[in-house]
Amino acid sequence: MDTTPNDLLVLLAVSRTAKFTTAAHHLGLTHSTVSRRIAALEKSLGGRVLARADSGWELTELGERAVVVAEQMEAAVHSLGEQGQVPDPVAGVVRMTATDGFSAYVASPAVARLRRRHPGLSVEIVTVTRQALQQRSGLDIEVVVGEPRVHRAEAVKLGDYELGLYAARDYLAAHSTPTSVDELSEHRLVYFVDSMLQVDDLDAPTRLFPSMKDALTSTNVFVHVEATRAGAGVGFLPCFMADRHPDLVRLFPDTVAERLPYWMVLRPDSLRRPAIAAVVQALRDQTVAHQEALLGRGRKTGDTRK
Repeated sequence: MDTTPNDLLVLLAVSRTAKFTTAAHHLGLTHSTVSRRIAALEKSLGGRVLARADSGWELTELGERAVVVAEQMEAAVHSLGEQGQVPDPVAGVVRMTATDGFSAYVASPAVARLRRRHPGLSVEIVTVTRQALQQRSGLDIEVVVGEPRVHRAEAVKLGDYELGLYAARDYLAAHSTPTSVDELSEHRLVYFVDSMLQVDDLDAPTRLFPSMKDALTSTNVFVHVEATRAGAGVGFLPCFMADRHPDLVRLFPDTVAERLPYWMVLRPDSLRRPAIAAVVQALRDQTVAHQEALLGRGRKTGDTRK
């Protein structure tokens, strides 16, 4: 049986979503039709093009070669466009994961600016704080904290950011401002849920101030910021998020600072898609433009930083 173009395009959709049901929805097909098309493609190619993974379906080596051909077909179709118009290659859906703060303050403005030039582009951002996945079917870009150890993937450092200790002005007025790191033991910490923390690089508080007990913990860094502002305790916060709030005071900025890197992880074939390449470049540009704030230099001169 000969390979049909439709079968290759079905494989391309599955490779981008990792699930038959999602690919079927995007293609306007049924789940069973997608399954039959993949089976027909495997029969014609003489091998498996997909393998089951924890996150869905992942391409085999044969599948990766087939997807290259499918992408060339897709690009050829797009190049036809409407008469007299050159179609925009930066279009379609790009799927990524990133931490809460990066998603809100780096990725979101980067994507918004990019979409003004390429309105056919759609970006899905899932916020999560974890190590890079070893299998990333259906995912185009991951942004993680700490240098990733991955195989069959490309890792690129985006830049660094800094975390520091912050407390609300009202909290300090009620509980007194600590004058030394040793005095932090009299205060409680607002930070991640230790038992659920998946990134070793974020475990700095146990090393920097081990005597502090937890006040309020959460898997979401926006909760850390708002809980600190509400006076729940002393927060260990990303400076680029905390410095936006004049009601927060940074404690010991010269001695208590943790600098961590943001890394971007991509499948080796990802940059062949113009939409993914454009999003990657937009993230890199926005990280560079936002570097001063990321490194805790975002407050205007004259702000009180005790």
